[in-house]
Amino acid sequence: MKRREKNAVPRQKLSFAKVMRRDYPLWLFLLPGLIITFIFSYIPLYGVQIAFRDYMPTLGFSGSPWVGLKYFKQFFDSPYFFTTLRNTLIISVYSLIAGFPIPILLALALNAFKHKHYTKVIQTVTYAPNFISVVVMCGMLTLFLSPSSGVVNKIIELFGGEAVNFMAQKEYWRHIYVWSGIWQTMGWNSIIYFAALANVSPDLHEAAIMDGATKLQVIRHIDLPCIMPTAIVLLILSCGSILSVGFEKVFLLQNPLNKSVSEVISTYVYQVGMINANPSYSSAIGLFNSAINAVMLIFVNKIARKGAGISLY
Repeated sequence: MKRREKNAVPRQKLSFAKVMRRDYPLWLFLLPGLIITFIFSYIPLYGVQIAFRDYMPTLGFSGSPWVGLKYFKQFFDSPYFFTTLRNTLIISVYSLIAGFPIPILLALALNAFKHKHYTKVIQTVTYAPNFISVVVMCGMLTLFLSPSSGVVNKIIELFGGEAVNFMAQKEYWRHIYVWSGIWQTMGWNSIIYFAALANVSPDLHEAAIMDGATKLQVIRHIDLPCIMPTAIVLLILSCGSILSVGFEKVFLLQNPLNKSVSEVISTYVYQVGMINANPSYSSAIGLFNSAINAVMLIFVNKIARKGAGISLY
């Protein structure tokens, strides 16, 4: 073996041009995605400058007067700054802590389930809510939680309780938002963990069972370590969008009675940008949001690389 290593001919490194000629069909498949990404993700970056200008449509981007960090300071001094930032962080962290482990647990439980027919039925049932649109989902929540005709309040009254206007009670709003989102996405989010579990060798399971391991021990010592790299990567990506709470669902579930806990950065950007017609101010807020997400992504990725040896780059 040592002789072979000494006498082995080193591989010649191919130049970039030769690699391109060799793999040109793969590059052609990649080209449409690169073009779309460039058009829709990089060209619009030219408009980021309006966050630093007093933008006027008649003057255009370059013709509008430069104001520097004026709108950033305006946002930091605004009474809405701490409110929107606090609400966004609470909803994001709550969703991450409550929702991130559930798809993993679902995938592990169904993977250990013997009856494959019932496993497929459960998978289909849990996947289905993901295909419900946000508008329909919010309509369902409003209808089910209605104090007059909602099924939830009918059950409460059946047991002798009083009807509760859940959507008007701010202490319930975050729980409704987070757990309805978990119910809607847990099945779909578990698909990637099913794919990771499919790569686990059956020989490992057979050896563990022959050694007397229980199902929980197999999950703990074989399945869970095998999907941990996937889970860490998804956790990093989730932390990279910590301030990106979806606009549509929050906006549709929002009303004046729960606005103190439901006003997040995305809805505030809509308010100042579309309703108040101040695109420069809304762009500054959006750029601040993106900058925080980028910092969080780099920070969590660095921690994961040092702690677990797994990272995006």
